[in-house]
Amino acid sequence: MSGLLSGLSGEHRDRLLALAHDASFPSGARLFEEGGRADRFWIVRTGSVTLDMRVPGRRPVVIETLGPGELVGWSWLFPPGGWHLGAEALSPVRAHEFDAAAVRQLCTDDTALGYELVLACAQAMGRRLQSARNRALDLHNPYNSGGPH
Repeated sequence: MSGLLSGLSGEHRDRLLALAHDASFPSGARLFEEGGRADRFWIVRTGSVTLDMRVPGRRPVVIETLGPGELVGWSWLFPPGGWHLGAEALSPVRAHEFDAAAVRQLCTDDTALGYELVLACAQAMGRRLQSARNRALDLHNPYNSGGPH
């Protein structure tokens, strides 16, 4: 097992998954838009999802591609929750879908689970921020010149 769920103990993983609903998205479906209300999140079971950001005067720029086991959406952690990026199914996707309010309540009721979940989400956030930084550098340095020599 990889991704977010692997960062949880077996008991905590089971408690979280008890809140999950099955979700599926066809290729090209938008899961959410940047700036929209972040009231849920997903863990990919099969398929892949791209995360993108708006760039003025351009099509949305893909920041990262997520696959099985990976968390799609962390903005729900911080009420009222607004998406920082957009997301689209790159291929047909099956995922566990979670209601953010229910998961936040579970974390309040079981602080050990909450700690594990927030730590796992923080690790995903760190990877996303690094990917966004790298992508932004690529946009400003499209020929990867490496700067002056």
